[in-house]
Amino acid sequence: MSATLLGSALAGLGLSGSLIVAIGAQNAFVLRQGLRREHVGLVATLCFVSDATLIVIGCAGLGQLIQAHPAWVSAVTWIGAAFLTVYGLLHVRSALRPQALQADAPVTPTPRGTVIRTVLALTWLNPHVYLDTVLLLGSIAGRYPGAQRVAFAVGACTASLLWFYGLGYGAVRLAPLFARPGAWRVLDGLIAVVMLTIAASLLLAA
Repeated sequence: MSATLLGSALAGLGLSGSLIVAIGAQNAFVLRQGLRREHVGLVATLCFVSDATLIVIGCAGLGQLIQAHPAWVSAVTWIGAAFLTVYGLLHVRSALRPQALQADAPVTPTPRGTVIRTVLALTWLNPHVYLDTVLLLGSIAGRYPGAQRVAFAVGACTASLLWFYGLGYGAVRLAPLFARPGAWRVLDGLIAVVMLTIAASLLLAA
């Protein structure tokens, strides 16, 4: 790879990495599943594939097209805010239910289908994902010609790959800390705050 292509790839890697590390709906769910050691590979893969798909679509030029139709962004914003509000309230309920936080009791596995639907909803109904991957990364990728744009997209996708698998499987190391019910209460409370804050910010922006 030439120095020019490598520079473009590193630019995509750095920008995508800085965006994806921010606390959000996807990351909170990946973290929780990692701590539960439940469907970790499936969740990480779905998040990565979804993210990579949106990055490629944005870098291919869809970002500029969406910017010309603000009504599309507005519609997704309202749908995403509604979903995140419901999801946040569910975590409020979990944080307030001690019987659901007994660390020494068998954890009821979440059905695979439920996990898949939740991941896809948290990704595809979250306007922040579109703003970061399709619009922001897409608009910046548009400044690169030909092969450099491809390298930029590859770098951005690589950041997504490293982050989601690292977060999911890295969370397993925190499992001893979450052997206490109180730790799960705090985590569910923080997730609820994150979800409701994002939903409120979307509604205010809309």
